Amino acid sequence: MHAQEDKGAALKKIGDVIEKLKDMKLNEAAGKVETAAYETLGYMDFSREHWQRIKTNNAIEGFNREIRRRTKSIGVFPDARSVPMLVCARLRHIEQSEWGQKTYLNMQHLEDDQPSDS
Repeated sequence: MHAQEDKGAALKKIGDVIEKLKDMKLNEAAGKVETAAYETLGYMDFSREHWQRIKTNNAIEGFNREIRRRTKSIGVFPDARSVPMLVCARLRHIEQSEWGQKTYLNMQHLEDDQPSDS
């Protein structure tokens, strides 16, 4: 479904998958695809150049892995304020490092898609 060229082709593929599941007597699976698959195509409303970045959450997952690694090495925190302090310190480090300076999305593509005011 997500490997299609555009949203129209993806919608058609979703319909095909639903029909195949129903033909295989997998009505519950077809119902789940029918109710949830359309939500997953939201990234296709944006410029194609942004699709890969929008449909993944790799940056968030990487940050969560880093926090998990650090909390495991600490073990037990001395008080409830220590956890947010660790997270904020890591966020501050990321923001000030080269990683925090990377541009995640090229906003020029979004500006090009905007209609002109004239």
